Amino acid sequence: QVQLVESGGGLVQAGDSLRLSCAASGRTSSGYGMAWFRQAPGNRREFAAAISGSGDSTNYADSVKGRFTVSRDNAKNTMYLQMTSLNPEDTAVYYCAARSLPRAAENSFEYMYWGQGTQVTVSS
Repeated sequence: QVQLVESGGGLVQAGDSLRLSCAASGRTSSGYGMAWFRQAPGNRREFAAAISGSGDSTNYADSVKGRFTVSRDNAKNTMYLQMTSLNPEDTAVYYCAARSLPRAAENSFEYMYWGQGTQVTVSS
């Protein structure tokens, strides 16, 4: 079992930056691919960014590419999402996810472990 806890969400203004963290505990491994998904009110959960187990491969949704950066520190069992140039369309609950394979997958069904989410609200 892997437990994931997100932190770092909050209320910011358009153009601001924010860094989310996802702390993993339990049966963690650097072989686990991890990802960030987000869900805005009334919308389906969507992929934002993913990182491979070793951290050498990343994927991004087109909507965040160039503005968000995903990274991980396997020594600390923590994944990060650095978000810049935030806009109101980024407002959502952000979820951390992990899978027991190393590839940075983009589909939610490929992830078996999920955190509870952290709210990010961007005001205009």
